[in-house]
Amino acid sequence: MTTVQPVLPFADIGRDDVPAAGGKGASLGELLRAGVRVPDGFVVTTAAFRSAVAALDLGSRVTVLDPSDAGAVAAACAELRSTVESAPLPAAVAEAVTAAYARLADACGQPDLPVAVRSSATSEDSAEASFAGLQDTYLWVRGADSVLSSVRRCWASLYSVESVSYRLRRGIPETDLAMAVVVQQMVGSRSSGVMFTRSPLSGDRSVVAIDASWGLGSAVVSGEVTPDSFVVSKVTGEIVRRTVSTKTRWHQPDPGGAGVVESDVPANLRDVASLSDAEIAELVAIAREVEAHYGCPQDIEWAVSRTAPPGENVFLLQSRPETVWAEKDAAAATPGVAPTSRAFDHVFNLLGGKRPTPPES
Repeated sequence: MTTVQPVLPFADIGRDDVPAAGGKGASLGELLRAGVRVPDGFVVTTAAFRSAVAALDLGSRVTVLDPSDAGAVAAACAELRSTVESAPLPAAVAEAVTAAYARLADACGQPDLPVAVRSSATSEDSAEASFAGLQDTYLWVRGADSVLSSVRRCWASLYSVESVSYRLRRGIPETDLAMAVVVQQMVGSRSSGVMFTRSPLSGDRSVVAIDASWGLGSAVVSGEVTPDSFVVSKVTGEIVRRTVSTKTRWHQPDPGGAGVVESDVPANLRDVASLSDAEIAELVAIAREVEAHYGCPQDIEWAVSRTAPPGENVFLLQSRPETVWAEKDAAAATPGVAPTSRAFDHVFNLLGGKRPTPPES
């Protein structure tokens, strides 16, 4: 679909719409079309991004940088981010985003509906170049003005040091790059996490590997909690390995009404499994369905709602192709070509692009 619209609802987006909706947005629309339970939302398209930054000449200011000159890259990125964040929003874009948020809030019965505002770059979720974790996400955002501000900050994160350095190292042209932004209803998560439809450690495609913890999934993907871990056979549904960790920290909605706070997990929950066996079985069934739909192993973010009834409380928040073992498989199929990824890279992605210090690795 070719579009110049500044905003598109998930229902109008599919896997072929990466140029307009970015990898994350296109995947969410595709999942919704496939009947997977996804929190509703809309995408601020790449057309909106381009109309907002057209006069800023951002690409040429990146391509002249030397990725080995960390100081120059950092200084340039700080200037680029500030430029994007302060650029005036075109009136048509601001009006379209405000109207789309009002429609979503009305459909959910909440005038100040909390949403996640998530970056969705056009190159981010391919098996060849994974941008996962390199752009910004803002959780529990309330109100149209806050949504607009978060959209601008997501656009600006395309020019973070990590993202620019990654593109320079991989030779990704700036002319092919644009930023869409996903605005999606928040799930009041009792438990959240990630799952892989092949083992991230061994590459075994006969299992689903699930990491889970209490509260919002940001605690898991940021590496701030050691999650529970479950490995489940796709063939038998048996939980072949179960590790219940001591989970001392969690992320919860800020009681002030917007944003997220980190706090101590109540003592009575710390050593309790954050998923029931029935919820694990439902996640595995969804994982198999999504993998079959896309035809390749997937890296999936999910949440279990604290308010929805059992059987209707498991939501998918994102699905993208698994990259580490896909690259290893491709390298193995090409004699003389060494894989460029490492087993640790999936951890690097989960930590939002920030490598841990040695004691945490």
